[in-house]
Amino acid sequence: MKKILVPIDFSKPSEYAAKMAAKIAKKTSASIYLIHLIELPTGVIDMGSGSKFSIPESMLYLRKTKEKIVAFKNTFFTDEMNVEYFIKLSNPFDGIKKYAEKINADLIIMGSKGHSEFEEIMIGSNTEKVVRSSKTPVIVVKKDDAKIKLKNLVFASNFKEENKEVFSKFLNFANAFNSKIHLLKINTPSQFESTFNAKEKVKTFIKDYNLPKHTINIYNDVSVEKGILNYAKEKKADLIALSTHGRSGISHLFTGSVTKNLSKKALKPMFTVKV
Repeated sequence: MKKILVPIDFSKPSEYAAKMAAKIAKKTSASIYLIHLIELPTGVIDMGSGSKFSIPESMLYLRKTKEKIVAFKNTFFTDEMNVEYFIKLSNPFDGIKKYAEKINADLIIMGSKGHSEFEEIMIGSNTEKVVRSSKTPVIVVKKDDAKIKLKNLVFASNFKEENKEVFSKFLNFANAFNSKIHLLKINTPSQFESTFNAKEKVKTFIKDYNLPKHTINIYNDVSVEKGILNYAKEKKADLIALSTHGRSGISHLFTGSVTKNLSKKALKPMFTVKV
C-alpha cells in the first residue's frame, strides 16, 4: 500500500478519517494525500463583468482554506509522514473519483456524514456515491476511536466467484496488519443452506489464497444485517469488509433495505470495494 487519499471538509468525520489514515500510514509507510473539494459560487470562478467577488476576495478565500488544510495536516499527521495536500474546485463526488484515478490511490478513507450513531450514514451521501462507484477500496469511518486496531477483520460475502477481485484487495490490506480474518456467510430463514454446504463454498472460494490466520463462520440470524452486526459484536471486530455494486451501495451482496440498515447501525469502520 503506497498511496492513501483522504477527502476532508474539516468536519468531525474528516478527523475520524484522518486518524485512521495516520494509523495505516504509520504501519505501511504509505503517503497521504489530503484533498479538499470546494464548489465556489459562480462569481468566484468567473471574474468577468458583474461578478460579485473580486480577485482579491477570491485569493483571500483560497488562502484561508489553505491555512486550514495546513493546520489540519499538522494536527493529525507527524513530520515523519509523507503528507501532501490539494485544494480542488469541483463537486466532491467527481473530484474524489478523478483524483483517486490521477494518483492511482490504493485506498480512500472517508468519514461518514451521520449526525448521530443511528442516522443514515451512506445512502444518498457523497460517501455512498464514492463507495458504489470506486474500484479503489474505500474505508468508511463512522465514529472517533482513540484506540484504532485492525487485528480482527470480518469479510462478509456470499462467496461467489465474482467477489474474488474484491477479496484479493481486502487480503492485501489485511496482510499489511497481520490481521486475523473471519470469513462470514450469513444464513437466514429465506436463504438457508446446510452448514456443510456453506463451509464447502467458502473453502472453494479461498483455496487459491494463502490465509495463515483465518476462521470460517456460518452464522444463523433472522436477517443478513443482524447476522453481520451480531457476529461482529461477538468477535469484537475492528472492521467489517463488504463487496459493493454500482447500482445502490452494498446491494450486490444485500438488498437495498439491508444496505440502509447496516450502514445505520454498523459503527465499526467498513471496508468496501466495487465489484
